Amino acid sequence: MTASSGRPASAPAAGQSGQIVEPAVAGLPRRAGSRPASWRATAWYAAFAVYAGIVAVVSAASYERAWGAWAACGYGAAALAGRWRWHGRDLALLASLGGALVAPLAWLATRARPTPDVQVVWRAALLLLRHGTPYLPPSQLVHLSGPIAYNPYLPAMALFGLPRAIGLTALAGDTRPWLAVATVGLFALALRISGRRDALRWSLLAVASPVMAFPLALGITDPPVLGLVCVALAVLSQTSPPRLWTAAVVIGVACALKATAWPALPVLTAMLAARDGARAAVRFAAAAVVAAAALVAVFAPAVLARPAGLMQNLVLFPLGLTKAQTPAASPLPGHLLAMTGPVGDLAAICLLIAAGLAVGASLVLRPPADGQAAALRLAIGLSLLFALSPATRFGYFAYPIGLCGWVVLSRGAALAGYDLAASPWPGRMTGGLSGRLAAARAARAARGAGPVRPAHSALPAYPTASSEPAYPSEPSLPGGAARPACHALPGPLARADRASD
Repeated sequence: MTASSGRPASAPAAGQSGQIVEPAVAGLPRRAGSRPASWRATAWYAAFAVYAGIVAVVSAASYERAWGAWAACGYGAAALAGRWRWHGRDLALLASLGGALVAPLAWLATRARPTPDVQVVWRAALLLLRHGTPYLPPSQLVHLSGPIAYNPYLPAMALFGLPRAIGLTALAGDTRPWLAVATVGLFALALRISGRRDALRWSLLAVASPVMAFPLALGITDPPVLGLVCVALAVLSQTSPPRLWTAAVVIGVACALKATAWPALPVLTAMLAARDGARAAVRFAAAAVVAAAALVAVFAPAVLARPAGLMQNLVLFPLGLTKAQTPAASPLPGHLLAMTGPVGDLAAICLLIAAGLAVGASLVLRPPADGQAAALRLAIGLSLLFALSPATRFGYFAYPIGLCGWVVLSRGAALAGYDLAASPWPGRMTGGLSGRLAAARAARAARGAGPVRPAHSALPAYPTASSEPAYPSEPSLPGGAARPACHALPGPLARADRASD
């Protein structure tokens, strides 16, 4: 009963996508971002604040300590602001985004010395404009001992250094704002293709987390590469005929930016071979390789004429076979083995090869069936690669963490068109968790069969005026008079009507 009129409250109506839309309640906001954050979100922000505080205290690099100080304040403010009843979630997002990304990025770009990653990208862009290649030749590298002299990125990465190379200054000429903008746009595009109506909000939440905010504030180049891989996964996961050429070009661009994108190519090829046949897989792989090679030839034509610099920077330097040692030296199993001597180095390489063969065998024997399974398989392969590589660092694990996050968000978007984040009542869908999972399985199984309604067996249906009758009418009576269906009569009358037959 409503408090004002005494009339019974109207039943919730079933939406076209099958979810039950809760009635508006006086005093409660409708939009997701205008409510206070949940206790779980507050706990996440508090955990992020603790992590950032630890970075600010124990890190050896000054720019990492600066990020930790800014981010600890931002995440702490987000944990407090999220509990406000007035736009709590919006305030928490703004506080975390400003404290963990915007403020430290602006401060480091204008007040601090450029990080090594930023310096490498800047110099690559200058060399590209002047000499047609982003790499120093081996004749010059022998006289340089610092790791900054080497460029472990593929030629297309120099694009992010072009603003500084053409004369822009301050934030406009820095690499980090362009990396951040590209990452937000790519994540939003991937989530939008996956079915998220509020893709931009989820993208901002992703880059506000320490997994993305820390590398973006420091100018590390992995986030946009991960964004391109997620876009390709989203394109190939569509129930409509997948756009193979679009996904191939996207993966080709990622492979022209950084070598860490190349493991995605065999995983996606195996998925397409199992789902769409060998011809589609071959076309996709060939188009991706051609796109990557074309970008390398366009952006660095001199590399093809002098490949020695490419080999020295991209192969020998990451493996630790040059005069300068790579700064990627986190205490992971592969690096710890390599530090024991030549035997340990050989053992680490053998373990890495064995892990690669195991992942390759799994792709042949049990290929992933869809984009989500491919993302999880790729996350496993990359985790083994980063853990067993002789030269590695913890920051590389942003790839498997980001891929798992994309799987979670894309599964939420696949629940029969129901968007948990955009709903004013997130998490409250008829049928509970089992109903949502059943709807997701049915939606994936019925490709091209139209929208799938989730199961609502536990709740009654609420037909609208435009709804079709659930059952056909019974035969007409003699004389042409239409006879009403039994299901439209009350229980006793329906039984009496059946008895009269």
